[in-house]
Amino acid sequence: MFLERLRQISGRIDGALALALVDRDGIPIEIFRGDPDIDIDILAAEMSIQIRSISDSYQELEAGNLCHLAIATDQLTLMVSSIADGYYLLLVLGPEGTLGQARFELRRAWLVLQEDLTL
Repeated sequence: MFLERLRQISGRIDGALALALVDRDGIPIEIFRGDPDIDIDILAAEMSIQIRSISDSYQELEAGNLCHLAIATDQLTLMVSSIADGYYLLLVLGPEGTLGQARFELRRAWLVLQEDLTL
């Protein structure tokens, strides 16, 4: 069920290389790979460490919950979008990708996937 949804979401994002539904511990539940060379398992594990650290800090500061995070390197952009409590989408975007479009599509995905994950 999730794989088809991830494929559809990824298909609407120019430059999407991979998209994964990941739990809070960094374990991918489902992965759609547009580029088989992207090791999204490792990226998800590494990003989960950063997400937990940032989330914990912001909660201590009473600044709210982390909803979106983007990290750009010279080769890739990683975008994280919270979907439901303990779940997030991790998008790997190539250099030709459009951040605004990706963020919009991840927000739309929240509407669809949140309902599936909270049942």
